[in-house]
Amino acid sequence: MFTGIIEALGTVTDVRAEGTNQHFTIASPFAAELQIDQSVAHNGVCLTVVGVDVAAGTHVVTAIDETLQKTNLGHWGPGKRVNLERCLSANGRFDGHIVQGHVDLTAVCESVEDQNGSWLYRFRHEPGPGRVTVEKGSICINGTSLTCFDSTDDSFSVAIIPYTYEHTTFQDLRPGDTVNLEFDIVGKYVAKLLGK
Repeated sequence: MFTGIIEALGTVTDVRAEGTNQHFTIASPFAAELQIDQSVAHNGVCLTVVGVDVAAGTHVVTAIDETLQKTNLGHWGPGKRVNLERCLSANGRFDGHIVQGHVDLTAVCESVEDQNGSWLYRFRHEPGPGRVTVEKGSICINGTSLTCFDSTDDSFSVAIIPYTYEHTTFQDLRPGDTVNLEFDIVGKYVAKLLGK
């Protein structure tokens, strides 16, 4: 389980195909602390560490075809920066919201507005069962726990403060870019129970 509080930015240094799988090599500040079989969220996608190169400061994760189809990982190449979060430790602080690392679908960034001290982003996604946002509710975008507003059946907005902008890939995000979405788990269960 994760909280949507980004620990570090990583950079894709290599992508290798093997059948329908893609192996991604990621450089990060905490690569030397990782262990094989550990779960790490990459832009909100929970992936298992399958290799670590302490000297190079990199780790390797594998994405299967299902993951590549439902997330934006299929667009990754060398130089791509990604948000990283290690799983929550049992004695850790719960600063964001419950994030499973199971991306529901992708969304498209429709607009970015510099508001002279913060940034306003608008996203649009395919509507469907369980794809629920509510005013002042939680949403996970590329692994980042955020509060949404101006919510409709297929779109919503978020506001980004300078700290989040500087320490996540939101600084790289442009209109037309695709992001990973994980809707709030409580909202998804309620929507299922209500048949929505």
